[in-house]
Amino acid sequence: MSRVGKQPIPLPKGVTFGVNGSEITVKGAKGELKQRFNPEIKIEEQDGEILVTRPTDQRHHRALHGLTRALLNNMVVGVSEGFTRNLVIQGVGYRAEMRGKDLVLNLGYSHEVVVEPPENVSFEVPKDSRGQKIIVTGIDKQVVGEICAYIRGRRPPEPYKGKGIRYEGEYVRQKAGKTGKA
Repeated sequence: MSRVGKQPIPLPKGVTFGVNGSEITVKGAKGELKQRFNPEIKIEEQDGEILVTRPTDQRHHRALHGLTRALLNNMVVGVSEGFTRNLVIQGVGYRAEMRGKDLVLNLGYSHEVVVEPPENVSFEVPKDSRGQKIIVTGIDKQVVGEICAYIRGRRPPEPYKGKGIRYEGEYVRQKAGKTGKA
């Protein structure tokens, strides 16, 4: 059995779980998520927990077993607690600010980069960070990760001075440069 797939997913209070054929709906305090799963994988609720089982030990079913359980767990966590990713901006003159719901980035280009939040995602730029930190929150882990990767892609950290946008806690290896001095 899959170590990930055989673990039951506990349903927190206030989270409802529904199955309609191969489409799963999870509703919670923060919102509602729907997703289609492979109909061969059996998903059921027992005693306040979601159980995921596979029909055979074929390689295809073993791969889907753990994947399905992980995606379902992300849905449950998303609608009950939500997901947060932090981005840090480094560089002279680089900063972020909020304009309504949109995130406006000044990244050394001749123009501002405006990022509109997708549905169920919000941006925050704390006042005490002086525009050097961006907090992205949402209920769908995949969408939060995609929008963070998009923002980071507008000015990824460069290896010589380390300027750019990076994830909080990300290590960027520095190069010595032409002079060879460290």
